[in-house]
Amino acid sequence: MYKVVSCLSGRCAVLTGQPRYRPGLAKFHLASGALCQKSAFKYPPSDLPEMPPCNFKPEEYKGMSKERMMEIRRQNCNPMTMKVTYYKKPVFIHQGYMQWLWDVDGRRYLDLFAGVATVSVGHCHPKVTAAAEQQLKRLWHTTNIYVYPPLHEYCEKLASYLPDPLKVIYLTNSGSEANDLAMLMARLHTGNFDIITFRGSYHGGSPQTMGLTSNAAYKYPIANGLGCTNTMCPDVFRGPWGGSHCRDSPVQTIRECGCAQGHCMANEHYIGQLKETFATSVPSQIAAFFGEPIQGVGGAVQYPKNYLKEAYKLVRERGGVCIADEVQTGFGRTGTHFWGFQGHDVIPDMVTMAKGIGNGFPMGAVVTTPEIAASFAKGVHFNTFGGNPVACAVASSVLDVIREDGAQQISLDVGTYLMTELAKLRDKYEIIGDVRGKGLQIGVEMVKDKVSRDPLSPEAMTEIFEDVKDMGVLIGKGGLYGQTFRIQPPMCITKEDVDFFLAVFNKAIHSYMERK
Repeated sequence: MYKVVSCLSGRCAVLTGQPRYRPGLAKFHLASGALCQKSAFKYPPSDLPEMPPCNFKPEEYKGMSKERMMEIRRQNCNPMTMKVTYYKKPVFIHQGYMQWLWDVDGRRYLDLFAGVATVSVGHCHPKVTAAAEQQLKRLWHTTNIYVYPPLHEYCEKLASYLPDPLKVIYLTNSGSEANDLAMLMARLHTGNFDIITFRGSYHGGSPQTMGLTSNAAYKYPIANGLGCTNTMCPDVFRGPWGGSHCRDSPVQTIRECGCAQGHCMANEHYIGQLKETFATSVPSQIAAFFGEPIQGVGGAVQYPKNYLKEAYKLVRERGGVCIADEVQTGFGRTGTHFWGFQGHDVIPDMVTMAKGIGNGFPMGAVVTTPEIAASFAKGVHFNTFGGNPVACAVASSVLDVIREDGAQQISLDVGTYLMTELAKLRDKYEIIGDVRGKGLQIGVEMVKDKVSRDPLSPEAMTEIFEDVKDMGVLIGKGGLYGQTFRIQPPMCITKEDVDFFLAVFNKAIHSYMERK
């Protein structure tokens, strides 16, 4: 039995009954966890999941009104800011602590998107905050034209987390900038120009990286990313080939697989497509191949287990270098390894990283070999803020916290539990087509039905998305058609948090199906 609190017509009432879905100890209560508010549902449910307790008390908000903020957002912020604003009724964030966020009205949210997979160890993590404060009191800014301790302490520490020969580091401010530099380094080192990426990939929005990014929503009708060619993404769920044993994930696709033991027909077909790209779309010698170990914006898309190993071999035979974009998969997020590429049993020639590197502090990096780095030194490149003392102090603290808090193990244990439970919902609902990922890099692909695998409509996705938010959970969306829910939380969430989300997600799907 459970107790629920219903908030209808502005009144609270206690009800009892049997839970429809109870993966663990999830209870039912108001989405706010504190305030009795009218439900934002079109058809208000009689029961809403209750948040796990949190002993952190946020400051009372006394700032600008929501109306004034939106007025400024419309008048003084670039229109793109409004275009990318999530939700019909935006969330006005005031404060954060670990896996929790509070809005200006004091309502609490479980953050399962982490500022787009960026808050790696938790909002305002006390140890990271302390490191930033200490450095701010000592030195805010200088550049690498001088020699200062935080830069060198951090570079040595970061290099210790990477295998040989990946030991030479250049610090940047963002992932787009890191990928832009990686393109330049690859071309300088190889003397070649053409670069290959996967369809559906996202590697940044700068004029150069826009060519690497293969999603129409991020494209502009201008010349960009010259020399970039997109090849078929080896997506074993949505692509033409795939089976039930293809990917390195605790949850496999529901597609039937007739491959013999140790033999992957899908992998052979997708490698065949890559060979066709080499034969038709690029010169005989190329500069580089970019690949996310697991696609992020693309919707946590995973490839056949041996694909990257075979692809790297083909690229190197054609004079190219292999670049792993770890902007979203790095720093323990995949659970089994510190870097996503390690799960594919490959060593790239270059690794780009950002987002979780600084737990939300603007920072990025390109890590490569001494030989490739030497090619970059043929000219002069200067970055005013790359390797900023505060950024380095924060990033160094993040590495310490990942180790001390066991964040990578949390990603493995909690992420595997979450995916396993989500797979049960996939089996329950016709519109959940696929659950995939590793650790806390998870995608839930929504479909009209499992036979066609056609994407669920944007309108339906929005309904579910809004309901999940209204019950107190923030998640993301991705995929070519916006058909995949992305779950990439701070690596400090608990199984109790997962149970709460599962109850919320089940409720949102069930409510949508009833309305449908």
